Amino acid sequence: MSAAIRAFFDEPTNTVSYLVWDPVTKHGAVVDPVLDWDNRSGEADTTSAQQLLDAAKAEGLTLDWVLETHVHADHLTAAPWIRQHSGARIGIGSGVKQVQTIFRPVFGLEDMAPGGGDFDHLFEDGETFRIGGLEVEVLHVPGHTPACAAYRIGDDVFVGDTLFMHDYGTARADFPGGDARTLYRSIHRLLALPPETRLWMCHDYKAPGRDHFAWQSTVAEQRAHNPHVKDGRTEEEFVAFRTARDAKLAAPALLLPSIQVNIRAGRFPQAEANGVRYLKIPVKPKTAEAAAGLD
Repeated sequence: MSAAIRAFFDEPTNTVSYLVWDPVTKHGAVVDPVLDWDNRSGEADTTSAQQLLDAAKAEGLTLDWVLETHVHADHLTAAPWIRQHSGARIGIGSGVKQVQTIFRPVFGLEDMAPGGGDFDHLFEDGETFRIGGLEVEVLHVPGHTPACAAYRIGDDVFVGDTLFMHDYGTARADFPGGDARTLYRSIHRLLALPPETRLWMCHDYKAPGRDHFAWQSTVAEQRAHNPHVKDGRTEEEFVAFRTARDAKLAAPALLLPSIQVNIRAGRFPQAEANGVRYLKIPVKPKTAEAAAGLD
């Protein structure tokens, strides 16, 4: 039995969210939902998440899961809002515990539940669960982040950021906890799947020469055309290439708000005495002179 899949593209963050369901039992899941966030004003909105719920309602679905492929650094998740309105459980790969260990002291997140406790379930590699009559297999694919997981439902795999479209490339590996060598091995774990396997991306940025957004590829297309892995590029060659490329990349625009919200499964900090919730911006002076000027 194949899953029914509907994609929702958020152009401001170039993120693809998915509504996935069993056409027979009408049980479903949401993958990587986006919370609309204006970084200039600090305003949050749920218009994109409402579209997912509206589509689920139109299909007559019961949502069992909100599945996160990793702790996103480029958008804030709407997972807790969807849980609140549907009863769905929030799941992510168990590597999120390592991500939390890395970033908890960076942001001073003393209110963060330990051991991934803000999530309802931490998936282990190879674990299976069901969405109605559909069996879902969890594949840990770390490298971009330690928490990266892909979700395989028959011939369909939701790969998160591990791969981009076959004409674009692969994920960066320079975030804390990321590793280019590990990423290479995770990519080749996915590329070892049958060639007809459909791969569903989490992002698209339009490869040069392509004037439309796209988010569905196949293992065969990735093997033949992905510029970062085709032509038998060895692990050492990939690590050298990925490391050099990552050194030139700027930080994602929403990195700071995304990380401190997403490692808590989308939960914002508690409101302070004035009723306002605050996110933090760590200050990193480049020089001793600059540091002295902060006092």
